[in-house]
This record gives sequence, structure tokens and C-alpha cells, in this order.
Amino acid sequence: MDDLSLEGLRFAAKRLQRAHAAGEAWAVERLKQYGPGKPAEALVRADFLHAVAREAGFESWPRLKAAAEAMGMDRAAALQQLKIALFRGQLARVEALLARFPDLADGQFGLECALYRREAVEAALAREPGLAVARLGPRTPMLHLAFSRWIHARPELEADMLGVAEALLKHGADVNDGFAEAPGGPILSALYGAVGHADNMVLAEWLLAQGADPDDGESLYHATELGHHRALRMLLSAGADPKGTNALLRAMDFHDHAAVEMLLAHGAKADEGEAGGAISALHHAARRMSDARMVGLLLDAGADTARRWQGVSAYAMARVYGNRALVEALEARGVDTALSREEALLACAAEGGESPGEFIDPETLPRAFRGVLRELVHLPDRLDHMRRLVALGLPYDAPDGPDRITPTHAAGWEGKPEVLAWFLSLRPDLGFVNGHGGTLLSAILHGAETNLARAERDHIGCARLALEQGVALPRALIAACGREDMAAFLREWAEARPGQVVGAGPG
Repeated sequence: MDDLSLEGLRFAAKRLQRAHAAGEAWAVERLKQYGPGKPAEALVRADFLHAVAREAGFESWPRLKAAAEAMGMDRAAALQQLKIALFRGQLARVEALLARFPDLADGQFGLECALYRREAVEAALAREPGLAVARLGPRTPMLHLAFSRWIHARPELEADMLGVAEALLKHGADVNDGFAEAPGGPILSALYGAVGHADNMVLAEWLLAQGADPDDGESLYHATELGHHRALRMLLSAGADPKGTNALLRAMDFHDHAAVEMLLAHGAKADEGEAGGAISALHHAARRMSDARMVGLLLDAGADTARRWQGVSAYAMARVYGNRALVEALEARGVDTALSREEALLACAAEGGESPGEFIDPETLPRAFRGVLRELVHLPDRLDHMRRLVALGLPYDAPDGPDRITPTHAAGWEGKPEVLAWFLSLRPDLGFVNGHGGTLLSAILHGAETNLARAERDHIGCARLALEQGVALPRALIAACGREDMAAFLREWAEARPGQVVGAGPG
């Protein structure tokens, strides 16, 4: 264990600054993740303190310092870890922290709401009614409650959870409250917290009964991800309008015919979003390998077979991704089957043909196909297909989309060691930081906790591959890992190879 005192963290910041100046990969990577986003030449001492603080879970060095001086660094760090673990649904970690410090949440009003401590909440509101609407960190108490996943560890506290909600409402809390995770980002409502973040149907039903707006721009979309239809039915019954939400496309991601039927019945359009350049449902069906039943639902709903997206037809998209169900349905309707030179080469690769000695210039590739490698990572059994695409000249390490995810990061997040091993053999940039501020290792760990197919995948195998390549193992990632088998693997790796471990704090 490194020194977790303020002095020890100051020394860690000095070490980070020296290593960054020397160009050491682990230090450069950490500044990309946790630094202020300045050019290297503009970084000053305070920026490295800031990075150390953020890695420890604090917003800034002054916040870390104030918390450490008020309660001691060990307890201050545990409090931050509790907040993060409760928000992320790392329930075993919440249990462990509360077992270590039983009074850790005492007097922390947001945490008391999130832990359904009804008596403590009611007593605090009796003393200070304004707490019900106070912003505690980035969220108000109603949001701390709505985004808490504690109900999955303590279902017996359902009545106390609703009692906390009623107490907050009585003292002026707004059921339509929301917050933005990042400046300028979408507003995430309390209803979204209960539905899409916490999968807490009891609280979601209560919020709707108290007047929460079902058209909050997020809840309906995320209701399609839960593996059940309770939330979707609840929101549609409350009047949620699926038009403009992309909920239809998200339901297609999971090949959920029943959800698609419900959304179409409530007004979802297979061709909405054309003016804004959004992908059509048929194009999306092509890249998600939708089956004949799904394709039939879309065509029966009036999907435009002639519509183009980013310059390509749905037929070309289906050929490039190898979706025979869509190809055959469109051919049966007599669509134009002409392909450009690039589309024909990509379709040949999808259909198992080796490169005919021709190559694709990535600069001439239609925009619709520039993310094809990353999209294929998410599909089953596409490694040989991807090999053929790289042989045609497609870039294998290019970030794609607003989240700037590379195929390598996508393979790690998906927990596919065979695919990841192949991408690693191509020598990608191991120091790349994606649009979420994540490295390859953190993308793997995020997938290990959030990928809906994680039980069938091998994220530990992916983490092993990344670490064997020599990527740094930050102590912060070990401490924040919410999956015990992964955390145990990381701890064992850190113990066996201490020189690969970076950052201050408990490992």
C-alpha cells in the first residue's frame, strides 16, 4: 500500500509530474484521463495535484484536502468510494465499506436518502427543511434517491425508500428534477434515474404517479435495455411518445420483437429523423443483423426501402454487413441493387471472399462505413470478416463516433479475448484515451460491470491480454472495481508485478 496521507499524495503528484516530463507512457495516459486537458507545455504543479485528486474520486485537490483535514484521508477516501459504489450499483463494495465504517454515511444527507434511511432523513428535514431541495454535489436529494441501486441489495427497504421519497416531496422536492453529468450534456431526470440507471420499477411508478414527465428524452430509450418490458409498458401507458427518442432503434439492438411492436403501436416511425441525418431503421437493421421477423415488422410499418443514409442505400448496407435476411427482403421488393466499387469490395469481404488484389482508400470510403470495424466487434463470429476488411486497407485503430471508441477498446468492452488479441497483434495505440476518458484497461473493466452479455464473456481474459502488453495498472482502477473476481485478479497481478502498478492509494 502506498502512503495515503496528504503528504504521500503530494509526493505521488511530484512523481507523476516527473514521469510525465520524461514522457513515461503511464504518466501521459493518466494525465489524459484525469488532468485538466491542457497542452503538455502548459501543465503546472497544481494540475498534477488535480489529477491525483480526481483519480482518488474527488473533484479537485482543494476538495480532497478539505475532506482529509476534516475527517482523515482514509475515511475521506472511503466516503468518496461509497458515493461512487452506490451510484454505480457496486453493492458488495457498499456493504464492505459500511462494514468497515458503520457510521460512514451518518449526517451525509444525500447518502442517507440513497440508503433509504427514512428516520434519519425525516429527522434531518425536521431540523432543516431546505435540505430537500439543496444540491448536494451534482445532484439534489431526490436524484440521490432515484439514482441509487440499493433496492437490489435491500428489497425489504421498499417502504422506507418510498417514505424517503414522500418526505422529500412534502418538503418541496421536484419529481421532475434532473442534472447533467457533463456541462452541456443531456439532462438526466429522476425518472430516468429510477428507470434506466437503477432499474427500480417501484420508485419509477411512484414518480409517474406524482407527475413525473414520461417524455424526459431518456427514460423510454433506456427502458428498452432492461431485459423486461415493465418499464416500457409503464411509460407508454403514461403517455410517453416514442417519436424522436431512438427507442425503436435501441430495442432493435437487442432483437426485441415485442418491444419494437409496442413502440410501433404507440407511434414510433421507422423512418423518423431523416431531416437530422439520423440513421433509418432499415440501415440500422442491416448493421445489427436483424432477422427476417424484425425486417418484416419495419417494412409493414412503412419503412422507406429507397431511403439513403450518409449516401448509401439500405441494400448496400445489408450487403456490406452480410445481413442476408434484409438483402432478400429488399430484393423481393425490387430495390435498386447497384453497388459502388467500395461497396462491392466490402460486400465481397462480408460474403467470405478474399481481397481481389484491390484496396480501399479510407479517404474515399462513404461515411456510413467508416465505423464498420468497430460495429462488427459487437456481432458474433466476425473475426475472419474483420481480417478481410483490414486486408482491404480499412484502418484498424481509428476512433469512431462521438464517443471516440476504437475497435480495440470495443473488443475489450465486449469481453472478447480472441478479437482483442488480434487487434493487439496489429499494434494499436495502447495509450489512447477514448471520448469517455477511458483507457483500454478501464474500458475492459467498465464492460465487465455494465455489458449486458458480461456473464457469457471473458473480461478477465481481456484484462490479462492488456496487462501482458504492459499497460499501466492504476491503483484507482483496482480500488474502484465492482466485480470481485476481476478485483481479485487485478490484486494478484499487482502483487506479482508491483512495477506495473501506478498511482497512490490502497491497491
